[in-house]
Amino acid sequence: MDPLLKLLRTNASLKPADLATMLGVPEDEVRSKIKRYEDDQIILAYRAVLNEEPLGLNTVRAVIEVKITPERGGGFDRLAERIAKYSEVHSCYLMSGGYDLLVVVEGGNLREVASFVSEKLATVQGVLSTATHFMLKPYKEQGVLMKRESNEERLAVTP
Repeated sequence: MDPLLKLLRTNASLKPADLATMLGVPEDEVRSKIKRYEDDQIILAYRAVLNEEPLGLNTVRAVIEVKITPERGGGFDRLAERIAKYSEVHSCYLMSGGYDLLVVVEGGNLREVASFVSEKLATVQGVLSTATHFMLKPYKEQGVLMKRESNEERLAVTP
């Protein structure tokens, strides 16, 4: 993988000047490579990983195992792409094993997620079954620990 992409994958907020210094190349070269990667849809988006707890956000997330019937001529792709277009769907993956798709959904509350599964996802032609698992608490998100380790050391209390 291109070292520029490795750096951006680790920290997408790095400025082109900083990236150029780290890579030992001219800043213009970094800018043009980033532009080319964006145009070629290699870089699709830039996102911040948020710790929602201190913000008071109560997003409900679930992972859903979905069994589907592959379509003639389209396999799993057409149905997976149709499911991925729902606004509630955060991620959608083709899987090996006991189910075909792993769908990650988000909603404002439990009812929204349940309604999505029962009224939208389960009613899609070709969906055979779903199994929903609610995420209770994140410990690590996209490679980032949700709580930073404290370096404070407490003294042992002895009687």
